[in-house]
Amino acid sequence: MSRSQRRERMWRSLSGLRNYCIFFLTMCFIVTCCMIPFLQVMSHVTGYVWEREAIKPAAQVTFINVMILSLVCTFIDFFRRKIMVDRPVKHIVNGAEKVMNGDFSVRIRPKRGIGPSDGFNTVMECFNRMTEELSKMETLRTDFIANVSHELKTPLAVMHNYATMLQQPGLSEEKRKEYAKAIADASSRLADMVSNILKLNKLENQTVYPDTKTYDLGEQLCECLLGFEEIWEKKELDIQTDIQENVRVTADPELLSLVWNNLFSNAIKFTEPGGTVSLSLEAQGEMAVVKVSDTGCGIPQDIGAHIFEKFYQGDTSHATQGNGLGLALVKRVIDIMHGEIAVNSQVGKGSTFTVRLGREMDETITLKDRRKR
Repeated sequence: MSRSQRRERMWRSLSGLRNYCIFFLTMCFIVTCCMIPFLQVMSHVTGYVWEREAIKPAAQVTFINVMILSLVCTFIDFFRRKIMVDRPVKHIVNGAEKVMNGDFSVRIRPKRGIGPSDGFNTVMECFNRMTEELSKMETLRTDFIANVSHELKTPLAVMHNYATMLQQPGLSEEKRKEYAKAIADASSRLADMVSNILKLNKLENQTVYPDTKTYDLGEQLCECLLGFEEIWEKKELDIQTDIQENVRVTADPELLSLVWNNLFSNAIKFTEPGGTVSLSLEAQGEMAVVKVSDTGCGIPQDIGAHIFEKFYQGDTSHATQGNGLGLALVKRVIDIMHGEIAVNSQVGKGSTFTVRLGREMDETITLKDRRKR
């Protein structure tokens, strides 16, 4: 037996003796307080004067009874604490130690013998919910690291390969430009991915808070769409717009620009040359509804359920043009803006992304509401 174990056993023995003494003294005090008034009343009623010789045997018997009762009650309390307190505390401590060592699969089974009012089962339920959430977070973290590692390797491998090819002697000017452009594209993709990871991390950890202001949503949509003019002209796409005027929203314009740029980028990227990309904006009651449609390849139903997850790419043929973070950013921004986003898609016919945001109501209506108040 180690020294620490001997100390623990000695401490438990002293603790038991202390509890017994405390209980015994308490019982003696209670019995004394009860017996003295009782004897005084009996003496007053009967007129009998209690002699020392008569009281002494009764006091001795009472003293022994109190000692025995105190000892019995102390043992009962000891076993009660052992079963009702120490055992569930031991289970919780063992579970916490496993969590500290990185095992998030630990679950503590609630004890049936524990009363509902002592709170141990409540603590166990909270512990189980905590470990369940930690397990989910650990899975997400592992997947995130694996996906980041994979996504980093691809552009780095491209840059390394083309940089090696650039070192070949006698390389033609045309090939040199081609390889240099491939390196520039890969480095640009790498920079975009790192930037998106940082943005998504800030949004998920709420280190970025919306800087809201009221502005015309239609103007912002047009400005964002015009930023892709060179790309859609190169692909000869038909751009159709139906934007209702004077639809104002109160939101963070910088964060919402991430939404529109990602939706426009995806619509143009997945639409074949000669196809159509449509943009519409209309006010529906207190909501501003934005729809971005394309005539691209569409999204299968099983893939559509995962498109807002980080690094998820349904169409691997376009994987070199993205990193699977765009729609995760979109979803997070829309959540922060307390809006809604949905997708309706048919394979081979295209997709429509619908965003619903709370809009600024007309000024005349606002004035009428204020007068009513």
